[in-house]
Amino acid sequence: MLGIRPRQRVSQSDWASYMAQRRQQAKDDAIKRFFSTPLPASDTPISDVPMVALDMETTGLDEDRHAIVSIGVVPFTLDRIKLAERRYWVVKPTRPLAEASIAFHHITHSEVAEAPDLDIVLDELLEMLAGHLVVVHFRNIERPFLDAAIKARRGEGVMFPMIDTMSLEARLHRQTLWSRFRRWLGRPPVSIRLNASRERYGLPNYQGHHALIDALATAELLQAQIANHYRPDTPLKDLWC
Repeated sequence: MLGIRPRQRVSQSDWASYMAQRRQQAKDDAIKRFFSTPLPASDTPISDVPMVALDMETTGLDEDRHAIVSIGVVPFTLDRIKLAERRYWVVKPTRPLAEASIAFHHITHSEVAEAPDLDIVLDELLEMLAGHLVVVHFRNIERPFLDAAIKARRGEGVMFPMIDTMSLEARLHRQTLWSRFRRWLGRPPVSIRLNASRERYGLPNYQGHHALIDALATAELLQAQIANHYRPDTPLKDLWC
């Protein structure tokens, strides 16, 4: 496998090589089908790209010590959010729930006690993601957690390019000369959290830390970001990571 790490930026050629190599090497049937479904080419206009917003609630922030407890997926394009095709799963974590995580995502011991293991829903999840560009808000949760969880169950991980709406906000509010000047003046950085980002575009404030609601919120945020700062013909390569 190529040496692609979840928290590294990957070039276009690396992703293409990785996806092609995994098509040849994957042993699990569902993973092989995932990598055999082609993604849109890197020069595809974003208006022509089928996407899925993905969000996960976890028991913590470290994929080596914590686990996934819920997953929300919402298919969409720039013009339409396909709520009828949305999916939401609560899954049984491999580690006990801590009281702090229950207070955060409001998923209780009784809910996870009756929930399936991620392995039961994994084939359906991969089928929903296949051929779509996955959109998240902060890729350092969804990408490494999903990769680690699949690897633990199927013996091989799954990596793929994403559009990260938090990274797009960082380009605008954390990486400009003006933002650097603000930091030099000692002013606090502009928040790029999901709800704060949505407020800048006049989007409604949703209840946070529910995987399905946050997936919907992320899809709407990307639509607003493209409408305000990019063009429908912006190539995918300018947005994914």
